[in-house]
Amino acid sequence: MLQDLGHSNISKSQVSEFILMGFPGIHTWQHWLSLPLALLYLLALTANILILIIIKQEATLHQPMYYFLGILAVVDMGLATTIMPKILAILWFSAKAIGLPECFAQMYVIHCFVLMESGIFVCMAIDRYVAICQPLRYPSIVTDSFVVKATVFMALRNSLATIPVPVLAAERHYCSKNQIEHCLCSNLGVTRLSCDDRTINSIYQLFLAWTLMGSDLGLIFLSYALILHSVLKLNSAEAASKALSTCTSHLILILFFYTVIVVISITHSATMTLPLIPVLLNVLHNVIPPALNPIVYAFKNKELRQGFYKALKLNIKGN
Repeated sequence: MLQDLGHSNISKSQVSEFILMGFPGIHTWQHWLSLPLALLYLLALTANILILIIIKQEATLHQPMYYFLGILAVVDMGLATTIMPKILAILWFSAKAIGLPECFAQMYVIHCFVLMESGIFVCMAIDRYVAICQPLRYPSIVTDSFVVKATVFMALRNSLATIPVPVLAAERHYCSKNQIEHCLCSNLGVTRLSCDDRTINSIYQLFLAWTLMGSDLGLIFLSYALILHSVLKLNSAEAASKALSTCTSHLILILFFYTVIVVISITHSATMTLPLIPVLLNVLHNVIPPALNPIVYAFKNKELRQGFYKALKLNIKGN
């Protein structure tokens, strides 16, 4: 009946809340996913808090590379906390309703944190480039001031560039449907319910992806191409291996982060036939990296690994 209302009555029939249905196609047993998701969230919080404590306590880790890792830990915890409490509330208590302002706020914060993570990866790639390709100039280029300026720049860039996402979504008219086949308020998932044209929302989403994340990925690719070129010129295989080992953990995280984003983008077009895949990938992309990042760095970095042993009061003799 509401679909038959004229354009002049659309604003009057605006829905007051959205219903987050959870994982499409598995509503009857989706609560079983709450345990692994809760464990991933707990792991993400614990591991990243431990990373911050270790960086603060260990004087040898008071270096720009580890400061960026600490900032990444804060971003990861913020990203996971933005979505996981609501997802667990849906799975445990069927608390599916979310007000429009809360939904648009969540949409904004998710975009900010995802872009911030991408920006920190750029800063870390630049840090590794200077350390390997310009080692003598590293202390004068990558200073504490550089870390602060780069972080502030990325925070301002991402917080300002993402403002139009919730603003444009809020300008749409939601006159009948209010059930979102998702666990969180994604931009395209929400605006798909609007009764008017959402082309501008899709265009701006593509603009963000290509200009911000695309440029971030380009800078990362350039940094590592230059690092590889510099390493290949080294005469010593041992020196080359040591130089590349410092980048391995960073590359693992970058490949996972951007690969999942690409897969989500591709599978999003298949939501009509396989709606569960992009939704599940979207949720996992927001909780697995926060849990994975500190673990990968701890295993691949000797100083951090020793810091973990000390924090856990384990015997580090021989490590």
